Amino acid sequence: MAGRINDEDVKAVRDAVPIDAVVSEYLQLRNAGGGNLKGLCPFHDEKSPSFQVSPSKGLFHCFGCQEGGDTITFVMKVDHLTFSEAVERLAAQAGITLRYEEGGYNPSHQRGERIRLVEAHKVAADWYAEQLATSPEADTGRIFLAERGFDQAAAVHFGVGYSPQGWDHLTRFLRGKGFSDKEILLSGLAQEGRRGPIDRFRGRLMWPIRDIGGEVVGFGARKLYETDNGPKYLNTPDTAIYRKSQVLYGIDLAKKDIAKSSRAVVVEGYTDVMACHLAGVTTAIATCGTAFGGDHIKILRRLLMDNGSARVIFTFDGDAAGQKAALRAFEDDQKFAAETYIAIAPDNMDPCDLRLAKGDEAVADLVEPRTPLFEFALRQIVVRYDLDTPAGRAAALDEAAPIVARIKNSGAQHEVAVQLAGMLGILDTQFVVKRVAQLARWARDRGGKGPAPAGRGPQQPFDAAPRAAAGGPALNLRNAVYATERELLKLALQRPELVSPAFDAYGVDEFTAAPYAAVRQAIMDAGGAEWGVQDGPEYLVRVRDAAPDDTVRAMVTELAVEAIMRKTVDEMYAGAQLVTVRRRAVERRIRDVQSQLTRLGAGDDPAQLAAVQNELWVLQQYDQTLREHGAAAL
Repeated sequence: MAGRINDEDVKAVRDAVPIDAVVSEYLQLRNAGGGNLKGLCPFHDEKSPSFQVSPSKGLFHCFGCQEGGDTITFVMKVDHLTFSEAVERLAAQAGITLRYEEGGYNPSHQRGERIRLVEAHKVAADWYAEQLATSPEADTGRIFLAERGFDQAAAVHFGVGYSPQGWDHLTRFLRGKGFSDKEILLSGLAQEGRRGPIDRFRGRLMWPIRDIGGEVVGFGARKLYETDNGPKYLNTPDTAIYRKSQVLYGIDLAKKDIAKSSRAVVVEGYTDVMACHLAGVTTAIATCGTAFGGDHIKILRRLLMDNGSARVIFTFDGDAAGQKAALRAFEDDQKFAAETYIAIAPDNMDPCDLRLAKGDEAVADLVEPRTPLFEFALRQIVVRYDLDTPAGRAAALDEAAPIVARIKNSGAQHEVAVQLAGMLGILDTQFVVKRVAQLARWARDRGGKGPAPAGRGPQQPFDAAPRAAAGGPALNLRNAVYATERELLKLALQRPELVSPAFDAYGVDEFTAAPYAAVRQAIMDAGGAEWGVQDGPEYLVRVRDAAPDDTVRAMVTELAVEAIMRKTVDEMYAGAQLVTVRRRAVERRIRDVQSQLTRLGAGDDPAQLAAVQNELWVLQQYDQTLREHGAAAL
C-alpha cells in the first residue's frame, strides 16, 4: 500500500504548478477581469462560460455546477485520479521528487494504478518508435509511410512506431522495466495467451494516441502484412485510461491552434491528421475507430469556447460510408454553437491522398469552409426522392422537416426551412416554414418546456437566481444584507490585507446567512484573515481544510474566485463593507434590546432595567460613531 505523501511536498507541488497552466491544457481560458480567467466548464455542459480560474489564489470554481478547488483537485476531477495520483502527476511535471511518510522516494510499487498504466504506455511508445527507426524488420513500415509522403522526421513528430511480429517482444521489454504481468494486461498492451501474456500488437505500424494533456493512453495499429488475419486497424481496448469515444487523435498537437483560431478540422484517419498538419492545417484531429459523437463534441467545445465565429469542418469521403458518417455528425450538430461545415475532396480523395496527388496547398484549400453540414445532410435526404411529383416532394418534406425542426436557434431554423423549400421545389415557402415550426413545437411539448434560460454569470451576482444553501433557505442575492456579507467574505479571502485585523474581531453571528456564517467560522478555525496576509496560497488551503463539509468548502472556493463587485478595490471600499456589516449587526442588537425594554415592566428589578438601558445607550453611541467615523471606529 502506498505511503502518505509528505505534506511539505504536497505544498511544494501545489505552489510549483500554476493552476492556469494546468487548466489551459484542457480548455481555452479568456480574461474574466480582476485577474481571473474564464472558460467552458469541463465538468458539465454549458453554452456560456461560468468556469473561473484565479491564478493568484491557485483556485478554480464553476458558478454553474459548483465544482471547485485547487490545482490538485482539478487534476483529480478532470482525469478521475486519486489524490496521490494527481500529486504524483503534477510532481513529475514540476520535477519534484516526492517523499512518503513510510519512507523512500517515490518507489514504483507505491505508484497509483493509473499512473503506472500511463508510464507503461510511454515506455511502449518510445520502444515502438525506436523499432521503427532502427529495426531492419520495420522496413515494411518505413516504406508504407514513405509511399504516403511521410519521412522519418514526420514519423518522429507524430511518434509513429512499429511493433515487431514476435509474440512477446514488448511484454518482455516491459517486464525488464519493472512492470508486472497484471499491469501489462490491464494496460491493454498485452492479452492473455496460453502460456501467459502476449503482445496485443504484432507486425503493425503504431500511432500513439494521447489525451488532451499529452499523455499516451492508447495506440492505433495499422496492418502491414497479408499474413495478419486481424482487422486493418486495431485499437487499444477500453481500459482504465482509454475510452475510444472520449479521445481525439492529434488533440495534443492541435489544441492550442484550435483555441487560437476558433476552428477545428475533423478528419477520418491517422494519416489524414498527419497530412493536414504537415500541410499547415494544424487544427486537424480524428476519432479513434469510432464515430464522432457527444463526448468528442465536449472536448472541442471547451477549446472553441462556442463563440459565434467558431468553425468545425468535417472532411468525409464522398462514398456511402462517408455520407453516413456526415449524417451521424449532423445528428449532434446542435450540440455546437459553432458553425459546422463539410468538405469533400475532388475524386473522393482523403487529405492524405490529396496531399500526395496535388500537394499541401490542395489540402489547405480543401478545409476552407464549403458546404454547411445541415445543407449537405438535407441534400442527402432529398436526393433519394422524385421531386418531379407532388408525392415525392411531400415524402421528402416529411423526412427532412424534422431535421430542420431540431435547429434550436429560431432565426436559423426559419432560414434553413426556406432553403429546404427551395431544395424541394415547393413554391409555398410559408407552408414549409410553418410545418417545421409545428414539428419544433411538438418536440418541445413532448420534452417539456425546453431548456431553462441560461443564468447570468458570476459578474452579476445580484441578478443571479437564488441558490439553495445547505440546511437553510435559498440565498436571495438581491438581498442587500446578503450581498454585503458576501462582499466582505470575498475580501477576507481574496484581499485579507485590506480587512485585517478588524475582520478577525467579527463574530460568526454578524453574518446572517447560514452559508456565510459557516465560511466565517472556517476562516476563524484556520487562524483568521491575518494569516492570509502572511501566506496567501497556504491561507486558502487552510480555510478550505477547515470547512466542515464539501458544501462549505465549495462556498469558500466560490467566494475566493468570484470577482469583487468593484473595479477599484482599496482600503476605502473594504472599510465600507466592514462598517456596513458591523452597523447592521449593531442595529439588530439595538432592536433586540429595545424589545427587551418593552417587555420589562416598571415593577421589574431596577438594576436589570438600568443595565438594559445602559446597553442600549452604548449600542446607540457606537452606531453613531460608526456612522460618523466609518472604519476608523472599528
